[in-house]
Amino acid sequence: MLSTVTSKGQITIPKEIRSLLNIKPNDRVDFVIEGGRAILVPVKTLRDLRGTVAPREGSSFAGERETAKSAVAQRVREEME
Repeated sequence: MLSTVTSKGQITIPKEIRSLLNIKPNDRVDFVIEGGRAILVPVKTLRDLRGTVAPREGSSFAGERETAKSAVAQRVREEME
């Protein structure tokens, strides 16, 4: 698929590509350069990932969050020793 670069350096991503990569208005994309090619990569945020992982059975969001905070704190303590 071809797209034209405007005088401002902008391009339109063809609808078929946007649909395939699930790119919506105001989404961010990254261009990765590999061997003389530019690869378009959608950038996902934490908000995009919200709700994709269910808490363990018998636990709550607050409990999972506390467990994660404790693990990070422990790693920081170990790195500082």
